[in-house]
Amino acid sequence: MSVTLLGFGIGMQELLILLVIVMLLFGSSRLPTLMRSLGRSAVEFKKGLNDVEEEAEPASKRLG
Repeated sequence: MSVTLLGFGIGMQELLILLVIVMLLFGSSRLPTLMRSLGRSAVEFKKGLNDVEEEAEPASKRLG
C-alpha cells in the first residue's frame, strides 16, 4: 500500500522514517504546534486557491 504525496508513491515505512526524523529535529514537545501550523497553512492555501478560481470563473465565461 502506498500513499500518494505530491505525486510520489510513499509507503508506510517511508512515512514512519520521516516522522522519526521530524521528531528528532523538532522534538516531541514542539511537534503538535508544528502540525497545527501546517494544518492552518493548508487551510489558508485552499481558501486562497478557491478565491482565485472564483475570480477566474467569470473571466473565462466572458472569453468563452
